[in-house]
Amino acid sequence: MFESWRTGGVSDASSGRRVIAGSFDWLCTIYKKSPRFTKLPARTQSSYDHALLIVADYILKDGRRFGDLSVKSISPATADVLFEKVKIGKQGKIRLRTAGLAMTISKLAWDVGRRAHAGLIPALNPFEGVNVAYKRKVTRAATRSELGTFVAAADADGSSSLGTAAMIGYYWLQREEDIFMRLVWSDYRPSNDPGRAMIWHHKNRGERIPLPLFDKDGTELWPEMTARLDSIRRVGILIVMRDAPDPRRKTHLAWMTGGKNPMRYVQAEVRRICRAAGLPDDISFTSFRHGGHTEGADSDLTDAQLRALGGHKTTAALLRYAKETDEQRQTGARKRRDARTKKGNLSE
Repeated sequence: MFESWRTGGVSDASSGRRVIAGSFDWLCTIYKKSPRFTKLPARTQSSYDHALLIVADYILKDGRRFGDLSVKSISPATADVLFEKVKIGKQGKIRLRTAGLAMTISKLAWDVGRRAHAGLIPALNPFEGVNVAYKRKVTRAATRSELGTFVAAADADGSSSLGTAAMIGYYWLQREEDIFMRLVWSDYRPSNDPGRAMIWHHKNRGERIPLPLFDKDGTELWPEMTARLDSIRRVGILIVMRDAPDPRRKTHLAWMTGGKNPMRYVQAEVRRICRAAGLPDDISFTSFRHGGHTEGADSDLTDAQLRALGGHKTTAALLRYAKETDEQRQTGARKRRDARTKKGNLSE
């Protein structure tokens, strides 16, 4: 009780290690108790927690953990040296992305802690300005043809639910966590609004976005998607459930059931089906969502239209998903040519 009072209620329940008030460990626990962390999806929390541990568990030359250092002793020069150290993995392999994320989340933790304890944490954030130079890995965008190949292979494999999930990612631009954990049958053609589907975009909005299924004249907007969903058997509350009943429970389970990281199991199954279908190795489940965004950009959708469909808050977020293609360049060049023609500077 005294320790809890002394540290302001901060403790490190995950490791059982006593947290010293004013240390980097203490700073991390303040951040992990804040809404900036607790409102994140579980998968993101795990990633951020691992990033902070990379920094906190780094062993200094004198044998101390970095996490035991006082925040007042951490300077920008210290953070620069730390980045150079943690970017080298155990086998000597350079891991710029991992080290960069560690610095970014440490910077965020410092900012959050500073707002909560301005008198104890220095205003100068030592992780601000660390030269994190790495090229973000670009996710391959799957084409509509590759989506069709994957869906056919998943159906033939007896894993049609994964084909359905890939279609939802491509057409309705949902993230995998929302598809496998949040999209329920009551969100599809709800009784109070059967002309729509309520699409979760938990990370971006934290809410469901109404998606029209029909145009103003009654034409179906997503005929491939609605035909798929109207034809499959409902085996649970979630739309996407495992295809075979669990041998022990005799019921269909969610794909995200069991294990420390069930998403890895899903990704492994997707990889297996992709290889059986002869699809390129750089196709992943995320590729289908990126492919849907890219199809939207190829279709000359405005940024506002893509944001509305994908549930994005900002246009900047689209740059990660809507890949640049020759079709977009051709459309842009065509529009410029047409504009020149209309002005009398004939190009034809």
